[in-house]
Amino acid sequence: MTTIAIIQARMASSRLPGKVLKTLGGAPVLARVVRAATSIRTVDKVIVATSTSPADDAIETWCSENGVASYRGSEEDVLRRYCDVAANEDADVVLRLTADCPLIDPSVCEQVLALLQRTNADYACNTDPPTWPDGLDCWAVTRAALERAGREATRPSDREHVLSFIRNHRNAFQCEILRCPLPDLTAERWTLDTPRDFEFLSALVEQLPPDVEVPGYLEVLRALDSAPELRKINADSQRNEGFDKSLAEEGLLQAESFEASGRALERALKVIPLGAQTFSRSHIQFPEGQAPLFLTHGDGGHVWDVDGNEYVDLVCGLMPVLLGYRDPDVDEAITRQLARGITFSLATELEAEVAEKMVRTIPCAEMVRFGKNGSDATAGAVRVARAATGRNRIAVCGYHGWHDWYVGATSRNKGIPESIRGLTQTFQYNDLSSLEALFAAYPGEFAAVVLEPMNMIDPDPGFLESVAKRTREEGAVLVFDEIITGFRFANGGAQELFGVTPDLATFGKAMGNGMPIAAVVGRSDLMAEMEEVFFSSTFGGEALSLTAANAVLDKVQREPVVEKLWQLGAELVDSIRQSITENGLDDVIRIRGKAPWTVIDIADHPDARKEATKTALLAGLNTRGVLTVGVQSICYAHTIKDVWRVVEAYNAALPEIKAGIDAGTLEENLKCPVIEPVFKVR
Repeated sequence: MTTIAIIQARMASSRLPGKVLKTLGGAPVLARVVRAATSIRTVDKVIVATSTSPADDAIETWCSENGVASYRGSEEDVLRRYCDVAANEDADVVLRLTADCPLIDPSVCEQVLALLQRTNADYACNTDPPTWPDGLDCWAVTRAALERAGREATRPSDREHVLSFIRNHRNAFQCEILRCPLPDLTAERWTLDTPRDFEFLSALVEQLPPDVEVPGYLEVLRALDSAPELRKINADSQRNEGFDKSLAEEGLLQAESFEASGRALERALKVIPLGAQTFSRSHIQFPEGQAPLFLTHGDGGHVWDVDGNEYVDLVCGLMPVLLGYRDPDVDEAITRQLARGITFSLATELEAEVAEKMVRTIPCAEMVRFGKNGSDATAGAVRVARAATGRNRIAVCGYHGWHDWYVGATSRNKGIPESIRGLTQTFQYNDLSSLEALFAAYPGEFAAVVLEPMNMIDPDPGFLESVAKRTREEGAVLVFDEIITGFRFANGGAQELFGVTPDLATFGKAMGNGMPIAAVVGRSDLMAEMEEVFFSSTFGGEALSLTAANAVLDKVQREPVVEKLWQLGAELVDSIRQSITENGLDDVIRIRGKAPWTVIDIADHPDARKEATKTALLAGLNTRGVLTVGVQSICYAHTIKDVWRVVEAYNAALPEIKAGIDAGTLEENLKCPVIEPVFKVR
């Protein structure tokens, strides 16, 4: 088996022209990279691949003068350049390196190559997610995978950045990741992109041992630890700025195909009712053939589907993803806990540690009990209220999960006994009289009033205060369902934002950044009922989820998480509303809710029913690289560039909807059946 290392190099650079031949510590940068590459014991040959641009003549000349093999190919289509070199050398495996990483570590490259070969993978790297210092980047790929990418990749960014097509199409390629064994190295920047990087590296190489030609990353770390002030030189640089720039230049993330999603659905429907585990994630909630149905991976605020299409994700896992996919702090905490164990035979101190942080964060929390999802937690709160009051009836306002006590009061009540359905009554948000009517109809019978303190509609002045006052006057327990608002509207939830403290509250979703965890919190006298009330589960103290929650709680206190959700959300909502107005659709489409989480509210039009308009809008957004089910959920990893992409998709989709409504042909021109709602409670 032949393994080659290909070093891509160019003289052109908008930030630091000619960087690869700049002298660094007495030798050209490219020479340092070549020296490191030739030290990789499992590489048979090293080739420098540059472009046919006259500016890169100097690279070819340097290679010729120093006995280094080189190849020249397309300037823009770097993927084709790699395929050509692999074919010329009849290589089985290609190690991709870049000439702007003068401190590349041969031992790390050897590990990436070994990972590729020992797992029989198509692709292996140490960059996705980034856990190593920026500047130790290396990628290994089989020639078969490389050539397939060369045949199938069409996006300019995939042609320029060589292996991004493979990374994005994880349904087609087996991809493996080499994680750094040392924590907290992602902020280290050892690459060469800017004048500040060059200043930093020039100072750094002076600190390295003079007798070591190719220092390993541990030697570089020791040098930096002895001169930590050097890190400040280029600390403000952005990682992967070049790739981000390429994506920005491409504009809308147009979905190319949903064929793989269709095949995956056919398979799933044979063994899974609806083909998914929740109604909201199932195919009945997406425009058929006009949206993805299955995902492979996520990163930051983006996800990729089984067809390899990329999306700005505004669903965020139905809102558990608060910080972003693969948040480094949460993932690192989970990895460390995984080394200790997952579920134990006795309680762990981690339970008390997380509970103490929740008590410090949430206004009503004096004691805490953990569950695995919001439905469990809210059902637990209802059971506590019934135990504490000796009453059975519950008043609800909003959505509160799938358990019998609540969903029996909705249209999705199949399988729930009539005797249970009759114990839950609904009242209207911002309509205190509807709650008063329930109290009058069933005097002294209500154990609890359960409501979402806010959802898509702002509370009227005094509404929440009045609900709290009247609930307590009736001898009932006030329960805030903060599954959505918790850690999103404020660190302490909507009760902190609005200044109204309930007796009990339930939290979940964002609490674990994707891990399954929820909690009932509240007054200690009420929570003490749980010493008798049976709210107990095998996985209630499962350590990975608790560790994730611990990391989330630390991060929302340490960093401006909630502030960023409000800031980006406001920018997004203001821009969408402007586009709606400019397209004359204010009477049809409205955006409701608070900036961190907003809902698309669609009204009927004389020439288009609301279900058809929503279907058209979802199709228009999902085919343009915005994953949504009719909401805008902001996460901490979203960026202003993501906001611009979403707005661009709206700006393209809304004129089509307006034209269809004006012509009276919106529904008949849909390319898919109209999406019908599961049920409406908000």
